[in-house]
Amino acid sequence: MNQRSSGLVEAALETWISSAAPGARLPSTRELTAHHGVSPVTVQAALRSLVCRGLIETRPGAGTFVSATRELRPVDLSWQTATLGAAGAVPAAASSALRTVRSDAISLHSGYPDRGLLPERLLRPAIARAGRGDAALERTGSAGLAGLRAWFAAEIAAQTPADVTGPSARDVIIVPGSQLGLAVLFRSIAGPGGAILIESPTYWGAILAAGQVGTALVPVPASTEGPDVSALERAFTETGARGFYAQPNFANPTGARWSAARAAHVLEIVRAHGAFLIEDDWAHDFGITADPVPVVTRDDSGHVVYLRSLTKSVSPAIRVAALVARGPLHHRLLTELQPQSMYVSGLLQAAALDVVTQPAWRSHRRALRKQLRARRDLLVAALTTHTSDATIEGIPAGGLSLWVRLPYGTDLARLTQEAELRGLAVAAGNEWFPAEPTAPYVRLSFAGPNPDAFDQAAIILGEVLAQQR
Repeated sequence: MNQRSSGLVEAALETWISSAAPGARLPSTRELTAHHGVSPVTVQAALRSLVCRGLIETRPGAGTFVSATRELRPVDLSWQTATLGAAGAVPAAASSALRTVRSDAISLHSGYPDRGLLPERLLRPAIARAGRGDAALERTGSAGLAGLRAWFAAEIAAQTPADVTGPSARDVIIVPGSQLGLAVLFRSIAGPGGAILIESPTYWGAILAAGQVGTALVPVPASTEGPDVSALERAFTETGARGFYAQPNFANPTGARWSAARAAHVLEIVRAHGAFLIEDDWAHDFGITADPVPVVTRDDSGHVVYLRSLTKSVSPAIRVAALVARGPLHHRLLTELQPQSMYVSGLLQAAALDVVTQPAWRSHRRALRKQLRARRDLLVAALTTHTSDATIEGIPAGGLSLWVRLPYGTDLARLTQEAELRGLAVAAGNEWFPAEPTAPYVRLSFAGPNPDAFDQAAIILGEVLAQQR
């Protein structure tokens, strides 16, 4: 099926719908196929998209109709203005990487893996088994299911040297996704008005979480090799910050992976300042040419707080992550979490544990490594061939995306808008900077749907860049 043809049919039908009366019947698939000169598959794809958008509805045996609408009398909600009062600090908006795009667009903007990269064959039976078990009816403890906590602890222990005492299941807290985990960490360690050091560029969700909590972020320049350790030392000395948020393995968006020497140096600096390293191991399951070695495996003094999520590697529907912390911080995190989430759904925890403890989970991860490598190399080749103005900062050894620098002076807002009009969705890189961007960047995901369209995506990006030049 030609995605561009489907988009043209969808656009034409949308124009027709806009002038049609609610309940009007659309022409049949056969009539639309003949009128637009496309295949029935293309017409059906356009109709499915319009159904998802709520513009039309299908009635089995009757046909397809313009969605019925009601005109409601205007409602005066202005009373809420006085009751709510001033909004105070307005939190940053969620990233455009979460936006929904046209069904026929080439999606390089999202940070979530395509459905074909998920362990669907493991997940569906796991959810069914969880539904038949006690987890479907009982409340779990605030810290989470004992079995899942033990699994997260064992994952760390498997990579911990013999001379380091690794965390136990008692140190693990299950949380409903890493985003809540970040907010609780920033509030517990620094609090409103306190300071946290953070790599720049870094994960936009961490920037958003800090803004919601009221924690000040102090950027530390970072490259594809990791943070500038001299700048890190200086920032700790000048600010008295209590923590440093970082992604030592396959950082989002740069793909950076710290060397063993850099990890040891960063840990030394953190310890010297009596601070915490907040280690976000978001891409633990997405190694391509290297295996992640978490910094927490080098620390038994409680300076490293570890965060790992299963949401991207198991399923976006499984909002399950783990916080690993020792000592008084562990107690403080639990105290912060209880009034916010009380506990994580036992059903989701049981399903997640079922998936990751099956023997086929390891087979899935081995296959995933090969798939990600093929996709990564395909996108690199396409960009190299068709976009002379775009520079790939480094070929990541893991993760889901490429970090691509564009020429100085590139208007990112205009570029992303024009690319999307041509059928390509990209994520503007300025959202990953906690301060002013150092250059124009885009983050391009190679884990989205339809890798066969990477060449076309690179051609569109090259054309849009050439237009600006």
